[in-house]
Amino acid sequence: QVQLVESGGGLVQAGGSLKLSCAASERPYSSHVFAWFRQPPGKEREFVAAIRWSRDSTFYSDSVKGRFAISKDKAKNTVSLEMNSLAPEDTAVYSCAVGTSPSYSTTNYFRWGQGTQVTVSS
Repeated sequence: QVQLVESGGGLVQAGGSLKLSCAASERPYSSHVFAWFRQPPGKEREFVAAIRWSRDSTFYSDSVKGRFAISKDKAKNTVSLEMNSLAPEDTAVYSCAVGTSPSYSTTNYFRWGQGTQVTVSS
C-alpha cells in the first residue's frame, strides 16, 4: 500500500542540471528496490536507474551512465535522481517505482508514482 510521489521536474536548457525526488509514504522494507523509468514522447517507457534500499548497489542505463546519479535518504524515505549534462533526448515523463528485486523490466515493480515532466530545450 506504499504510495510514491515524484517532484522536481521542469524546463531546463541543454547542458543544465535537475534533481528529481521520489518520496515514499511509509518506510520501505530492506528488500525493496527503487527505480526510475522515463517515457519520451511517442515512445515506450524505459529503464533509467535503480538502487537497493538496504545496500549500496546501483544500476544505470548506458544512455545516462556518467551523467545521472541515483541516491537515497533513508531518514526521509526518499530516493533522488541527480541529472547532469542534460540533452533534448532526455525529455520525458520520469516515474519512480518500487519492487522486490532489481530489474530493467517494468513487470518487477508493484507500485508507481504519478510521474513528473522533464523538458530539455536546445
